This record gives sequence, C-alpha cells and structure tokens, in this order.
Amino acid sequence: MKKNFLSAIMLLGMIIAASAQQKPGMHLLATHKIQSDGGWDYLTIDGKNNNIYLSHGNQVNILSKNGGDSVGVIHNTQGVHGIAVAGPVGKGYTTNGRAGTCTVFDLKNFMVMATIKVGQNPDATFYDDFSKKVFVFNGKSSDATIIDPTTDQVLSTIPLGGKPEAGVSDGKGKIYVNIEDTGEIVCFDSGTFKILSRYKLKGGEEPSGLAIDRATSRLFTVCANKVMIILDAKTGNHIATLPIGDGSDGVVFDPVTKMAYSSNGEGTITAVKEVSADKFIVQETIRSEPGARTIALDPLTHNLFLPTASFEKSTDATQRPKRVSGTFRVLEFGK
Repeated sequence: MKKNFLSAIMLLGMIIAASAQQKPGMHLLATHKIQSDGGWDYLTIDGKNNNIYLSHGNQVNILSKNGGDSVGVIHNTQGVHGIAVAGPVGKGYTTNGRAGTCTVFDLKNFMVMATIKVGQNPDATFYDDFSKKVFVFNGKSSDATIIDPTTDQVLSTIPLGGKPEAGVSDGKGKIYVNIEDTGEIVCFDSGTFKILSRYKLKGGEEPSGLAIDRATSRLFTVCANKVMIILDAKTGNHIATLPIGDGSDGVVFDPVTKMAYSSNGEGTITAVKEVSADKFIVQETIRSEPGARTIALDPLTHNLFLPTASFEKSTDATQRPKRVSGTFRVLEFGK
C-alpha cells in the first residue's frame, strides 16, 4: 500500500514538472502607450531598423520594436492609413487619405524627403521585395498607384474595378488585392501592370485584410461576415472557410510557425493553423482588447502587434463608441 502511494506521488510530481516545462500559448507580453490622440489604421514593422510605424490621426508615431519607446513622429500626414517600408532604398511611404498623397521619409532620421500625388483616398500600401516597387491602393478612385522608390516617380495607375483594401505579393511577380465592394480578389502582374485574374469570394462579404503563404500559394482573406477564406493563389480555387471574430480588418501569416492570425475588433485574435496546403484549423482564440482590429507580425520574434484605445461606455448600439483621450496603445502578443 505504501509502495503504491509513493508511486502515485512520484507520478504526480512528474506530471507537474512536465506541465511547468510547457511553454504558454500566445498571450499579452506588453502594452506600449503612445501620447497622442486620434483614430488609427495600419501599422508596419521595420525589422532592419527595429521600429514600428503606426498611423494615428494625422501623423505617424514611431516606436522602438525592442523597448517600446517612442523614437519619432512624422507630422502632417492628413488622414494617414498605411505605411510601406522600402528597406533597400532606406525610405518609408505613408498613404495620406485626405490629401491623396504619399509622404516619403528617411527610415533612419524620419525626415520628410518628398510628397507624391497618388489616387483618391490612398489606403493600404506595401513594398514588394520582388519587383522593388511600392504599391498604393486608392479606395475612392478604385485603382492602384505604382511607385518606383529609387526615383519616387509614379510608374502606372491600374484601374481595379472596385474599392481596394489590403494587397500582397507572391514573391514571383504577381500582386493580389482584396476588392471590398465587389467581394473578390484581383491579381495583376507587377511588371506589366496588367490584370491577370479575378477571384470571386464565395461566402465572403467585404474582404479587408489579406495575407499569403508563398510556399504553398495560399491566400488568407478576412471578411466582414466573420469568416476567413483560404484560396489557392494560382487558380483561385476555394480551399477552406473558417469562423473568425467580428470586426476583423487585418490578417498576417507566419511562414515559420505556419500560423495565420486574424485581428478582430471585438477584442479577439483568431489563430488558424496550416496543417497542410489543403487543411486548416482554428487552433485557438486569443483575448485581445476591443478596437484592436489591425495587426502586424514581427518575423524575427514571431510576436504580434495590435493598436487600440479605450472607449466610453454607450447604450446606443447604432453609434460608434467615443475614444477616451490619451489611451492609445499598442498590444504586443507572443509566447
């Protein structure tokens, strides 16, 4: 009897020790406060210079990725939405929605270098490491502006046939962009600027965030009707539809961990595991904070960054709750 009791104690100790050695799942690591007011949209990570760029009101706030300290501000970016980091030429580009321009700035000292006229209400933007161009997606004029970052000249404007949201590159010469009002993804050539295909999203409404797994050619698009749709980027074939939280405006994919993360404005992050090129599962739902609807991934640490603020309580469901002044912050999640 005593022997059995001692064996049970030893077994329990082994179980506790094994549990203690297990790493916790994705959780909140830090909250980085920013002293400014106004709305926000996208944020972008510059891994080379260890900075995070955040659109906020009519300016871009810059945080140190390592310590969370504020290191600079780019002013006079009226109605800013997105920030593209063109690392090879040492420049950044903001999309100024109200002004219809892009502000060009130096990645080292944050000094403004130029202003480029683009389309109406420029929104999402990114730098394509394959074509070495900056792509700007203009919501009101329903087109894309292509910029050569070596000269800061506009190379072309591509009509897209609808209101574009986020875009991605396959790293081989093709650009994909969500079209919000037509419920589709448009693909065009980064060299010829010709539209190659249009993929209709079956069961998806008002797509916003877009990510890609270049290795398996899988597109991840998040939609207003609380679903993530996964497509074959080469054919447009539907692979999977998975439930996500409400109010998603962003999605990222980690090629190392094979995880896609949807940032949901309701206050959650939906984590989707790519088991194989044709199998995807919702692995977990992570609690974030209300308003945290956009997201950025640090490819080195695999941490997630989401901006938000506090809101006043309201009993009127038809009205957007008011932000509490001085509460803007960035949430950092990791393991």
